[in-house]
Amino acid sequence: MNRSKAKLFYNFMTKKLILAASAIIVLAVTTGFVGYETSKTDVSIMVDGKKKSFSSHAENVRDALSDYGIKLNRHDAVTPGLNEPLKDGMQIQYTPAHRLNFTVDGEKQTVWTTAGTVKEFLGERDISVNQHDKLQPALNTPIEDKQEINLQQAVSVDLVVGGKKKQVWTTSTTVADLLKQDKVKLGDLDRVKPAKKTELKDGMKVNITRVKKVTDVVEEDTPFATVKHKDGELAKGKEKVVKEGSKGRLSKKYVVVLENGKEVSRKLKSKKTLKESKDKVIAVGTKAAPKPQPKAQPKAQPKPKAKPVVVSRGKSSPSSSGDKELYVTSTAYTANCEGCTGKTALGVNLHANPNAKVIAVDPSVIPLGSKVYVEGYGYAVAADTGGAIDGNRIDVFFSSQSKAEQWGRKSVKVKVIK
Repeated sequence: MNRSKAKLFYNFMTKKLILAASAIIVLAVTTGFVGYETSKTDVSIMVDGKKKSFSSHAENVRDALSDYGIKLNRHDAVTPGLNEPLKDGMQIQYTPAHRLNFTVDGEKQTVWTTAGTVKEFLGERDISVNQHDKLQPALNTPIEDKQEINLQQAVSVDLVVGGKKKQVWTTSTTVADLLKQDKVKLGDLDRVKPAKKTELKDGMKVNITRVKKVTDVVEEDTPFATVKHKDGELAKGKEKVVKEGSKGRLSKKYVVVLENGKEVSRKLKSKKTLKESKDKVIAVGTKAAPKPQPKAQPKAQPKPKAKPVVVSRGKSSPSSSGDKELYVTSTAYTANCEGCTGKTALGVNLHANPNAKVIAVDPSVIPLGSKVYVEGYGYAVAADTGGAIDGNRIDVFFSSQSKAEQWGRKSVKVKVIK
C-alpha cells in the first residue's frame, strides 16, 4: 500500500474513533441527566393561598423551601415541620410572618404574627373586642408588614351623679376624661371621688356630690318677758295684770349647705328685729292684812234694850221702808290671825261660829248691833269694830284667809235695816 493510501485510511479511522467516542459521551451524559431528573421528588407548596407544584432532590421540607427560593424567618409557620423528610405528593403549607406595631390601652409593642386578618391576630392572643372598645383598623382588615393596630378596651364604671347611679362603658383613661365623655359639668363646690386624675379600672365607682350654698330667711316669734312689781295698795299675796304682754317678730338669715339636694349644715348669718316684744306687767300686793286692834271698852252707857245681838245664818228679804243706804270701802278679815281672840266687840265667838255673817264698823256711821245687807256678802250683823275702821269703811268676816284675800278691797253698797 502506497504511502498516500495509508495516510487516507489512517485519517478515516481516526475520524470514526472520534465520532464513536463522542456518541458514547453523549449517550452517557443523556442517560445521567435523565436519571438525575427522574430521581427528584414531586411536592406542592401553598403560599398566600396559592398552590404551586415543583420537584426537588431535597431530603426534607426545609431544603425543599430553600430550593423553591423561600428565605425562612423563625416566626414563619410551616406545615409539616421543617425537618420532615420529603415525600412524593407532599403538600407544604407556608405562611410568612408579618411584623406589627400593636398598641393596647396605650402600651405599644412590636409583635410577629402569621394571622391573615386583624380578627385572627387578636384571636391568637385571646383578646375579645366588644361594641364599646375602640379598634383601628377594623377586624376584617388583612394583615400587612409594619401595620399599626391600636386597641383601646372599654371598662365598666358605676357613675353616680347627685345620688343618681348609672353604668357607663368607657375607653377613657382617667376620671376627668370620663366626666368629659359623659358631659358631666362640675360646679365650684361639687366633690369628685376618686380624684379627677385617677386612672379608671373596670368595676370602679365614680361619685359626684352636688354641693350648693343657698340663703334661707326664716321669721319667728320672740317671747315676751313677765315683769312683776310690788304694789302697796294691793293686799299681800294678790296679783293683778297691769299690762298684757305681746310677742315680737324676728327675721333670721341662714346660709344653708345642700348636698345632693339634702341639707347638711345651717349657719346663722344675720338677724333683724321686725317687731319688738312687749313685757307683761303684773302687780304683786304687799299690803299686809290689818291687825286686829285691842277691843275698846265701851263707855258706860246703858245697853240698848230693844236691840239684841243677832248672828245671821240665813237669808231674808231686806226691808225697804226707812232703810239707810251708803257706799263704803270694804276689806275682809279672819279670826285666825296671830294674837286674835276670835271674839267680836259685842262678844260673838267667831271660832265657835265660823259661818257667822259679821262685819266690823265705825259705830258713829253704822251703830253696833245693826242688821245690815252688804252687796256681794249678804245679810250680816255689825258686831265688831277695829282701829283701822274709821268713817265709811267696813271689814267683812270670813272663816278662811283665802276667802278674805279673794274679797280683797272694793267699794260696796250697804243697807242698814231698821
